[in-house]
Amino acid sequence: MKKGFFKVLAKVNKVILPSFTKQKLDITKASKMQLAIIAFRAYVTKQSLD
Repeated sequence: MKKGFFKVLAKVNKVILPSFTKQKLDITKASKMQLAIIAFRAYVTKQSLD
């Protein structure tokens, strides 16, 4: 159940949240909000793969 939820959430993230790698964002110059989005996307991805 948990894994399925995170798989759906990962698909929603892909559609809604911006991809900073496509924008060639420099992590050292990212704002706090951008870092929070990156961390959230990484957490959801990790949970959907486990």
